[in-house]
Amino acid sequence: MKNNEFISFISLKDTIPESSYLHDLAAVKHLMSNERLYFSNDITFFVGENGSGKSTLIEAIAVAYGYNAEGGSRNFNFSTRNSHSDLCEKITIARKNHPKDGFFLRAESFYNVASNIDEIQATHNYGGISLHNQSHGESFLTLVQERFWGNGLYILDEPEAALSPMKLLTLMAEIDRLVKDNSQFIIATHSPILMAFPNALIYEITEDGIKKTNYKDTEHYQITRRFLENPERMLKYLFQ
Repeated sequence: MKNNEFISFISLKDTIPESSYLHDLAAVKHLMSNERLYFSNDITFFVGENGSGKSTLIEAIAVAYGYNAEGGSRNFNFSTRNSHSDLCEKITIARKNHPKDGFFLRAESFYNVASNIDEIQATHNYGGISLHNQSHGESFLTLVQERFWGNGLYILDEPEAALSPMKLLTLMAEIDRLVKDNSQFIIATHSPILMAFPNALIYEITEDGIKKTNYKDTEHYQITRRFLENPERMLKYLFQ
């Protein structure tokens, strides 16, 4: 796969004090012990358990690049609650090319983004209908289909949160369309469907740090496969 490289790598430019909660996150520990984290594919996934730091890392990359902490493009400047970490101030981003478009989509604050779009009367860029007047899943897809214009850097935090398996496949088709239109994606996800995207770079975050891994070697894939092959056995073991 060709590399639409807007972000080449990230690294720490400042120390993380031991008193900070960031110091104990697996993702941050990796940056403290390794010089650079590379983004060598058009699509990069961060996967890992809750609390591993993948969303914190995604947020830091987005904010350091100039996106609003709660989501949106670089033109969004609203703030519902200032709750993002200061990791964005401690990382350096190597920028190879300059995107014409971009967006930070995070599931947990998507409602706030949709409200701000209504407030600034910008629904014409999002299909002409308020995102609040659609289902959660429909509004996610509308955002991608109507507002992601290509030749862009798109940073997504758990985009699968609102989507059915079928709609998740639709999202994958949209991502493929945008990659072919010179776009780069950095995505934090728990979805074994989404991370099956061909030729994607997968970083798995564990207690040992961040490592490149193959799709079928991820814990998400392994657990999902074992469950679907024999749900009765898995549930019997779980509930005993």
